[in-house]
Amino acid sequence: MTETQTDCPMAAKSQRQHTWLQQLVGEWTYDSECIMEPGQSPTKAKGIEHVRAFGELWIIMEGTLAMADGTEMSVNITLGYDPQRDHFVGACACSPMTHLWVYEGSDWDEKRDTLTMFVQGPSMNPDAGGAMVKYKDVIELKGRDERIMTSHVLGDDGQWRCFSTLTYRRKS
Repeated sequence: MTETQTDCPMAAKSQRQHTWLQQLVGEWTYDSECIMEPGQSPTKAKGIEHVRAFGELWIIMEGTLAMADGTEMSVNITLGYDPQRDHFVGACACSPMTHLWVYEGSDWDEKRDTLTMFVQGPSMNPDAGGAMVKYKDVIELKGRDERIMTSHVLGDDGQWRCFSTLTYRRKS
């Protein structure tokens, strides 16, 4: 029996949103620039990412980032699309963090090849006492072999502030 043939009563059919995610499958390198607080100099790093299909409905993105100080961070993101909720869904785990980032909603702009995913997580402010704040990750395709992911945090002023930009290039 193939992956698309199943007797499972909960099996779903692939939709165009799933097909959109599948184009991320492959081997990637990326450059990262992160500014944790306004006015700081950016921290730069390089990484690699392996994106694999998990059937036709999911992708798993496994990345490793080499920080400027020599430490490594691993990131694992699982993404799919839930037609009942009419949005992309997923979760992200980062090796130095205990928080599981669960994407709670999305905004997909098919014409612009952009996916925005919303999530709550601990504040980056060490004085916040573990308060949860809103974040968003934006994936923008720039053709078949390049994509950009930006991460933003919602400030007390109600404005989104970009604190991280990752530029991915598909390995040849």
